[in-house]
Amino acid sequence: MTLLLPLMGFLFVSLLITAIGLSMSRGETAIERRLGELGVGGAMPPVPVPQNERVMKTLKRLGEASPKSSKELGKLRQRLVASGYRGSEALTVFFGIRLGAALLSFGVLSTGIIFKPNLALALGGAAVGWVVPGFMLARMAKKRQHRIRLSLPDALDLLVVSVEAGLGLDQALQRVSEELAHAHPELSDEMRLINLELRAGKARSEALRNLADRTGVDDLSSLAAMLIQTDKFGTSVARSLRVHSETLRTKRRQRAEEAAAKTGVKMVFPLVLCIFPSIWVVTIGPAAIKFVEVLFPLADSTR
Repeated sequence: MTLLLPLMGFLFVSLLITAIGLSMSRGETAIERRLGELGVGGAMPPVPVPQNERVMKTLKRLGEASPKSSKELGKLRQRLVASGYRGSEALTVFFGIRLGAALLSFGVLSTGIIFKPNLALALGGAAVGWVVPGFMLARMAKKRQHRIRLSLPDALDLLVVSVEAGLGLDQALQRVSEELAHAHPELSDEMRLINLELRAGKARSEALRNLADRTGVDDLSSLAAMLIQTDKFGTSVARSLRVHSETLRTKRRQRAEEAAAKTGVKMVFPLVLCIFPSIWVVTIGPAAIKFVEVLFPLADSTR
């Protein structure tokens, strides 16, 4: 059994390296073969392929070979969109990253490079390598949603100014997306997508609902619902945006107060685990040493 584990690990690593090498190797194209047969100009010089494209091709091939569950496809696609990866091949690349991490973890732990070869440890490492990319993707989506949530009040203020200056809502969204391109690129990108959908012929209500579904931010969902109702009932857009902006600023202040109130509870753990033991040693340590020096001779004398 001890000889079988290194052999299996070496086999997996060898197959992984071979697959990567084959995916990175550039085969002869049909045009080159035809020119070689005709003898025109010899073989064409190889066109250099960027390293990023080679890595992406490798991940796509691994993703196509990766097992997929129909239950998690929709959830993973939603997380990728919320993280800002809206490409058609983003899901395949993610599956490739997950499978590659699992195989790499299994190969490293089964060959004994770091630890002694152990099948249970190798399988546990493969499971961790399979699960960790999902956690990282969820964390990236959460961070992006947090940045969008913090940038929304500033965007609403610009929207109010633009609408009150005489621009329509569509033109105001386009103007705000251009102004926020450097300060808040995530929200600017989402607003730019709204403009593209409107130009493509989608209804404004549908474009706003798509915005809320893409980001998964509750504040954007309430903003989309407010704009849809305003458009439906014909009320003042500038007044509604101003009221909604004040509401979002109040919610942001309440979130900051909530985070400040939680600071005391979060500080208990580092205080108890890190600071309190050192204080205990400094304050009680000398007294304990003196107590031992006095008590032990008395105990010896009584004997």
